[in-house]
Amino acid sequence: MAVKRQARAPVFAALGDETRLSLVAKLCSGRPHSISQLTKGTKLTRQAITKHLRVLESVGIVRSVRAGRENRFEFDPRPIGEMKEYLDFVSQQWDQALSRLKSFVED
Repeated sequence: MAVKRQARAPVFAALGDETRLSLVAKLCSGRPHSISQLTKGTKLTRQAITKHLRVLESVGIVRSVRAGRENRFEFDPRPIGEMKEYLDFVSQQWDQALSRLKSFVED
């Protein structure tokens, strides 16, 4: 499980930024977006959006797809699914620990 923790840490770190969370939310629509589309409605520059997208891309949450002269970015749910599995595992451990504590206190 330590290996899985190490593999998940960069994903958690990438999602630890409000701008990147916002980008993921936009990309969850299921269709690829251009940097221009992702910049629309924000105060961020195209360069700033690109920087954030590269961080998300480096951990596999986003992938770039070439469409003519521009890159479009799309969401890849696999790393999020793996994070969910890990969090479910941690939650199960906590439930077991709390159950043991309850049994200890009640005895």
